[in-house]
Amino acid sequence: MAKLELILKKIMLIVGILGVVIIYGGFLYLLFSGRSTAALPWFLLISPWICVYFGLSHVQQVAVISWFVSKFSFKKSSK
Repeated sequence: MAKLELILKKIMLIVGILGVVIIYGGFLYLLFSGRSTAALPWFLLISPWICVYFGLSHVQQVAVISWFVSKFSFKKSSK
């Protein structure tokens, strides 16, 4: 079962990376060619990152979550 999980994680990681390259490449092409990107839903740009996240190991997933928490937590600065 562990081997199957490892294979599925690698597939998710590969699909996510290819998705990032293809979707963001198309988005940037539309953006720089002057065409409208208004028809693209916001989740289209986020969905490949979900595949990348689930393709990471558990330790890397926890590190990503802690990075997001530290990056986007609004703490009062002490003087």
